[in-house]
Amino acid sequence: MPISLKSSNVVEMAVPDPLFARMRVEAEEMLRREPELSGFMLANILHHPTLEHAVVHRLAARLHHTELPGELIAHAYMEAIARDPGLGVAFRADLTAVIDRDPACSRLVEPLLYFKGFHAIETYRLAHIMLKAGRRDFALYLQSRASEIFQCDINPGARIGKGIFMDHATGIVVGQTTVIEDDVSILQDVTLGGTGKETGDRHPKIRHGVLIGAGAKILGNIEIGHCARIAAGSVVLSAVPPNTTVAGVPARVVGTAGCAEPARSMDQILAEKPALT
Repeated sequence: MPISLKSSNVVEMAVPDPLFARMRVEAEEMLRREPELSGFMLANILHHPTLEHAVVHRLAARLHHTELPGELIAHAYMEAIARDPGLGVAFRADLTAVIDRDPACSRLVEPLLYFKGFHAIETYRLAHIMLKAGRRDFALYLQSRASEIFQCDINPGARIGKGIFMDHATGIVVGQTTVIEDDVSILQDVTLGGTGKETGDRHPKIRHGVLIGAGAKILGNIEIGHCARIAAGSVVLSAVPPNTTVAGVPARVVGTAGCAEPARSMDQILAEKPALT
């Protein structure tokens, strides 16, 4: 579905954008190798003047529904970018996070075109803006639609930083009062939830540099300290100190984080215990 962005008031970038330039080179190479995808590549990357336009077009096309056409979603997003250029900074940080941390990804075009983790987090960013602007139903619609399309349920009330990597992304749930700081990596089937029907501030606070392994459940208004590592399958019910690894059900400290930036190293292997003699 073609999405027109001509009505946007966003100011075109006056300086070169190395990231988008690299993406365009990758797209042109794809055209040479996969001529059958020429329309797809032109519509999603090569016909756009900026990275912001390309990201918004792709999101709007994926979220499009007769109930809320992609044109309206794109218009809302481009107006938000015109008011807050920091959204473009977040796009770039999130794209760079995927390239930096996902060994299966070697091209910038891949998360923009195909990766639902990237699509889910950027859809959340618009929903969060809509909620803050008092447009609660628009925000909740985007949450519902993103959950349907991307299998990620991120409440628009959550506060999420930049440089976020959601690997695979299926089954991720993020509660309303969750805080996720910059440079966090989250694998599939992770829940950042509450512990019952309590109200108010009731969800986890994930500090910068944290790695959360697949299937982990972090429940309650607890702090996961900066650069901590949550092992796959863990159930975390109490605060985690910075720079530590926790594992188990319920999770307990099993050692240090093992590196300065777990979210970037993506190392999920716990240190082996010494052999018994």
